[in-house]
Amino acid sequence: MSSSGFVLVPFLILLTVRGCVGRPLPSKLHDSDKQPLQTSRPYNIAHRGANGEFPEETTAAYMRAIEEGADFIETDILASKDGVLICSHDVTLDVNNRTNIANFSQFADRKRTYEVQGVNMTGWFVVDFTLEELKLLRVNQRFSFRDQQYNGKYPIITFEEYISIALNAERVVGIYPEIKNPVFINKHVKWSDGKKFEDKFVETLTKYGYKGSYMSKEWLKQPAFVQSFAPSSLTYTADLTDLPKILLIDDVTVRTEDTNQTYYDITSDSYLDFIKNYVVGIGPWKDTIVTTEDNYLNEVTDLVANAHARGLQVHPYTFRNENSFLHLNFHQDPYSEYDYWINKIGIDGLFTDFTGSFHDFQEWTSSLSSKN
Repeated sequence: MSSSGFVLVPFLILLTVRGCVGRPLPSKLHDSDKQPLQTSRPYNIAHRGANGEFPEETTAAYMRAIEEGADFIETDILASKDGVLICSHDVTLDVNNRTNIANFSQFADRKRTYEVQGVNMTGWFVVDFTLEELKLLRVNQRFSFRDQQYNGKYPIITFEEYISIALNAERVVGIYPEIKNPVFINKHVKWSDGKKFEDKFVETLTKYGYKGSYMSKEWLKQPAFVQSFAPSSLTYTADLTDLPKILLIDDVTVRTEDTNQTYYDITSDSYLDFIKNYVVGIGPWKDTIVTTEDNYLNEVTDLVANAHARGLQVHPYTFRNENSFLHLNFHQDPYSEYDYWINKIGIDGLFTDFTGSFHDFQEWTSSLSSKN
């Protein structure tokens, strides 16, 4: 915090979506002039940025998402060997060809086998590389059926760089970082001051001025949700920050990495009664809300109703435009899917790989409503 009362954003050269023209970030002197966060309709949460177009969790993906109308940009946070928080979904660098690490002969001997959430995994792990080494790598598109032209062009970014992208936006754009694999990170990365992954995560948010309970004046100025699949991380961070928290929910048969509960247990009435004291909402996998069979929607569960009855928001994941992800009920039309989840199921926000598509849908439906 500077003596004049505003947070100084560190100098960062941002790659633009269209090329490599960069500019330094200004200090946050004119936040009051920014268009505020919209809160009148479900949140458009850019899942790992606009990763339907650009490799996930890169500067380009986040800048595109902001350009296309995202309310929040979402990321997964892990830690490097030297304790720097980075944006990466996977603890391994080679899964799904996520990076080009296989091209670096000097790292050939870094392959390891570690236990991750009860399963032995072999690969190049982020916790075995310093930030300087990670910055040598370039990120690829996760799905082979998506645009591959940007493979190898963008580096892994840090948590601080991701925050700077949001703060540099011309309007208020929220952040939605996930405390990813905290049990694994705390086992393999040690900080000299004895603090935990969760401590460092919150310290970074606090450093950049993120604070305040949901919908408070402070929060609306710099909106942020803290998310995790690990319930104990959220209850722990409740003592560190009053920022709103979201409990992520996986397939009901999966167990959490920290408490060893199934997500079936976590969606029970008794558990929701407990966790509502720590979180403002849940982020369930779509199939825990509406079950499926043979790629058709099947049965609507009571999860949304039970969450709403306790005052909890529901932000399901992940919405993708490709036919391989759209249930057959929607006839290859992502607008039909958005309409179903918003107007039939009543969700409060959603994680999408195609920020522009969801924004266009909401603008279109808003214009129709204003004409009626």
